[in-house]
Amino acid sequence: MLARSMVALVFAVVAGLPASVAVAQNDTPGDPAIAEERDGKYFDADGTPTFKFENGQVDWYTFSGYRRYHAACHVCHGPDGLGSSYAPALAHSLEHLDYANFLAVVAGGRENVSSSQKNVMPSFGTNPNVMCYIDDIYIYLRARAQGDLPRGRPPKKEKKPDSFMKAENDCLGT
Repeated sequence: MLARSMVALVFAVVAGLPASVAVAQNDTPGDPAIAEERDGKYFDADGTPTFKFENGQVDWYTFSGYRRYHAACHVCHGPDGLGSSYAPALAHSLEHLDYANFLAVVAGGRENVSSSQKNVMPSFGTNPNVMCYIDDIYIYLRARAQGDLPRGRPPKKEKKPDSFMKAENDCLGT
């Protein structure tokens, strides 16, 4: 399902459509158990980025996600992904929102309208401070959604992989 969702997302973006309409909204994340590790980044059996949290230490990507979430997302979605009076708790949303849908919402934005309120998530698809770290943010929120990662700054982290620094420089054009 992830491959079809990503094709739909790419098609929507290329066609100039809102990315959030490209992907079905009922896919749920799979088992976050680590099935593979590549250059310090962990993936589940479906190939979706996931987290590692052992003995109070997180992987680098989870730590980076914590930092990036609190730099770009917590103003609306609250500290530690717990929500606010006007934006949902992403730590709870990721219990039901898969990777492809998460990417689509962040890249394309979303508008939820009911009879009592209108919630708008702006598009961050052109913001490199979000999109260059989108996997990291997803990994952090996935760990929070699973209940494995406690609130606050992770006290210990793995070393930053060289592959992370290369990907960051390539994405940011530095």
